[in-house]
Amino acid sequence: MGRAVVIGATGQIGRPAVAALARDGWEVTAASRGGGRDAAWPEGVRAVRLDREDHRALEAVVGEDCEVLVDMVAFREHHARQLTGLAGRVGSAVVISSVAVYEDGAGRGFDTQSEPDGFPHYPLPIPETQPTVSPGDATYSTRKVAVERELLAAGDRLPATLLRAGAVHGPHCRTPRELYFVKRNLDGRRSRVLAHGGESRFHPASVHNLAELIRLAAARPGSRVLNACDDEAPTVAEIAEAIDTVMGVAPPRTVLVDGPAPAPTVGDSPWSVPVPVICDMSAARRELGYRQVTGYAESLPETVEWITDRLSGRDWREAYPKMYATYGDLFDYDAEDAWLT
Repeated sequence: MGRAVVIGATGQIGRPAVAALARDGWEVTAASRGGGRDAAWPEGVRAVRLDREDHRALEAVVGEDCEVLVDMVAFREHHARQLTGLAGRVGSAVVISSVAVYEDGAGRGFDTQSEPDGFPHYPLPIPETQPTVSPGDATYSTRKVAVERELLAAGDRLPATLLRAGAVHGPHCRTPRELYFVKRNLDGRRSRVLAHGGESRFHPASVHNLAELIRLAAARPGSRVLNACDDEAPTVAEIAEAIDTVMGVAPPRTVLVDGPAPAPTVGDSPWSVPVPVICDMSAARRELGYRQVTGYAESLPETVEWITDRLSGRDWREAYPKMYATYGDLFDYDAEDAWLT
């Protein structure tokens, strides 16, 4: 293996990706804004400080002998142009995208889900050939499509694998959906309400499985988009029960509600979606020889431990400010008790 540069190396996906590449024999430069290291990285990993908005600094980190550039934080079209501008210095790229790019046959996507009947009805499972929203700078989804289009158009100069990640889970996540059930158990709640009959399915993606996909794509350069998820997509009720098991608590009384949440802060977990979002993983298996390295339930202990440690002695809104900004008050127990009564 040659030299690999990872941008966003100390993020939730970057940490296991750096470790996986190093174990595979790559000479890894781990670049991040803070320039920190993860305890799991081998000693040979070189950690450097990098502001990816500084193009000259990025050029300096990449150098002239970079076989693969892995980008966790390409969020806008100019980030993709940064990468294509490095063609000739870089052999290939692996870039994290998102399943949020998809659009259904009625023009619905993740950006329309708050509108009446706005949640997308995707085919089951979603193939990579499913149409996407239009590229632009308006939303996370449109920006990710712009990144994809720019990189795919330059595939003859810089082969790039775009990994469309599902609901990412694992340690170091700033918006862990598992928090909803972990905190309830820590608070001793003995009941829970689940909308949509507890049958919601939003395809998860373990950071370790994403790291495996990155490792495989680095060794097999190509210009392509691939879904990046776990093999299984458990229901929200199954996720809750799996977390109960990890935490060693008896399952609380579960009240299943047909349809949407019965009140604004009751029964609407971060996993709750009105129709399934499940991705087809056959292309990754076919093109990369991908096999997941962990299942959802198997990976939960480290996630639960991470969340529990971060919550210790802190208000959850302080521990996870982005979670609060994204989902609002997830633990309005007074409203829940009033509804249950």
